[in-house]
Amino acid sequence: MSSIEITKDTYLMWYESMLLMRKFEEKTGQLYGQQKIRGFCHLYIGQEAVLAGAMSVIRHEDSLITAYRDHAHALAKGTTPKAIMAEMYGKATGCSKGKGGSMHMFDKENNFYGGHGIVGGQVPLGAGIAFAEKYKGTDNVNIAYMGDGAVRQGALTETFNMAALWKLPVIFVCENNGYAMGTSVERTTVQTDIYKLGLPYGIPSAPVDGMDPVAVHNAMDEAVSRARRGEGPTFLEMRTYRYKGHSMSDPQKYRTKEELESYKAKDPIEQVKLTIEKEGYADEKWFEEIEAKIKATVDEAVQFAEESPWPEASELYTDVYVQADYPYIRD
Repeated sequence: MSSIEITKDTYLMWYESMLLMRKFEEKTGQLYGQQKIRGFCHLYIGQEAVLAGAMSVIRHEDSLITAYRDHAHALAKGTTPKAIMAEMYGKATGCSKGKGGSMHMFDKENNFYGGHGIVGGQVPLGAGIAFAEKYKGTDNVNIAYMGDGAVRQGALTETFNMAALWKLPVIFVCENNGYAMGTSVERTTVQTDIYKLGLPYGIPSAPVDGMDPVAVHNAMDEAVSRARRGEGPTFLEMRTYRYKGHSMSDPQKYRTKEELESYKAKDPIEQVKLTIEKEGYADEKWFEEIEAKIKATVDEAVQFAEESPWPEASELYTDVYVQADYPYIRD
């Protein structure tokens, strides 16, 4: 039973936020092809419902941490499209001052803690953030996102044990899109029902339709409520799908076109749009206005990134240590 009601405004928010994620990522892919964005780049297209359904539950004070497919997570948590695009360009105005790029977004002001390139490395960090919240006596929660490949990391089992033992306010979310890079779940694990990995630790665990923001919202609502009550962690396996490759260099030869099309047939953005139309929550003019608004937002982000300055060479020596006058840094 959802404690946070799903209303007309929820559906409208879902549609706008997911469409922004989609259009932003599509533009990112185009810019990468033009070599405006360099390095590794991982798109979120297809998985938008996993974030939309969570954002209708959590508060600004709650925190997120994730792996390197992180642009949409930063958008969802409130980082501006301009700051994200500038970061991917490597510009000084980026959310990580141009030092992180696509894989290492960070926005302390909006409680978004990355963007981590080491597979599974963010999982214990998420639990650590939750430990800090409990230590300080808040009722804030952390959501630690990971891919299906990360659940084979030893850090996960150690973190599950400690989080359960200390009843930390953390929700572990596996975004299971079926493939760890190009290797299917079936080829890498004897336990293909990933959510069951949490059960030996006494952690409430469940599979969730990650293509449906309603299902995500309800599962996250229950998990967040448990965490706020001091009842400890939850592990949710969001069964979703990415329409693009693992990264921009992925030829995607490991899956069929039929499989891809079967998931596109239940596209979360289209499903939410159908509900909005069916319930009469908005008319065609509203959809047109939202599309125009998002196009303008993305275009402005690109222009901002193009016109922003590169970091100064002296920035190589900043943000290395907390101590500003650390004596062993020399320029």
